Amino acid sequence: MRRIMFTYFTSNPSSKALCSPMLLSTFSHFSLFHMAANMYVLWSFSSSIVSLLGCEQFIAVYLSAGVISTFVSYVAKMATGRFEPSLGASGAIMTVLAAVCTKMPEAKLAIILLPMFTFTAGSALKAIIAFDTAGLALGWRLFDHAAHLGGALFGMWYVTYGHELIWKNREPLVKAWHELRTKNAGKGGGGRSS
Repeated sequence: MRRIMFTYFTSNPSSKALCSPMLLSTFSHFSLFHMAANMYVLWSFSSSIVSLLGCEQFIAVYLSAGVISTFVSYVAKMATGRFEPSLGASGAIMTVLAAVCTKMPEAKLAIILLPMFTFTAGSALKAIIAFDTAGLALGWRLFDHAAHLGGALFGMWYVTYGHELIWKNREPLVKAWHELRTKNAGKGGGGRSS
């Protein structure tokens, strides 16, 4: 089981399997604490992002964010020559956090163990981006800083431009896909047998 987990559920640009781990690594975690931290942040921002995007668009953005943040991580690893494996939902969760903070920059946030200290969502986003930029530039290995930055930038871009450019214009693509499936089903290519 360990070999399958390492091959398909950790992302590494030097791995034999390059594409499937870009998505599957989003669903694996190093430890119970790693998973709990990621799921707490996702839970904290999920109702806001679903209110902004709706369920279907949220799922599409979240899964896309997993792939995009892993791709940014691959690019950084290739540029620096550091080929350590990565895993976790942090890049996709950074997309959710950045999207909400971009759309609601004046929202008040607090850290779970320090609820008396509040700050705006816009300030939190700036601090997180500064931290991950420093981590990437200085070669810190605490987190996959490139994946975090890729996720944050994707989240900011998506709520600013992506919804209008992609989601609202999906109808022709969906229609073409259904026509292609219907045409292939009529020719016996993928249709059900009677």
